[in-house]
Amino acid sequence: MTRNRLILIATVGLAAAASALGAQAQTRRVTAGITADGRRSYLEVYEYDYVEDKPQFPGGDSRLVAFINDTRRYPAKAYREGVEGRVTCSFVVNTDGSVSHITVLKGVEYSLNQEAMRIFSKMPDWTPGKIDGKPVPVRVVWAIPFRK
Repeated sequence: MTRNRLILIATVGLAAAASALGAQAQTRRVTAGITADGRRSYLEVYEYDYVEDKPQFPGGDSRLVAFINDTRRYPAKAYREGVEGRVTCSFVVNTDGSVSHITVLKGVEYSLNQEAMRIFSKMPDWTPGKIDGKPVPVRVVWAIPFRK
């Protein structure tokens, strides 16, 4: 085997390995629940930045912000005590557009965290994300502000 041929094979091998690693970086496992025998089950989802067609709230981001503002109910005790902040959550937009697997990534206080999760659970179906024209489950991260 000539030296040029060996370099070409090594380069192709590295490109294939990098491609395989890149494909793994596109997805994430989220806890789907607990099985009957007590083991955790997982759902493989795509990260938002790695899908060709991003999932979309009906009417776009501006309608999502309006939905959050219309749906948000500041917990009374937290409001009285001046608790403020941004609750960052992740959720999955499934292949049918439904929202599931809502998780608080960075919370503020229990009642605000619960309110953020309630808001995301009330969302209407989204337009699902797609890869190669096929719907795929996509993990979305969004923050809800709570300010007096």
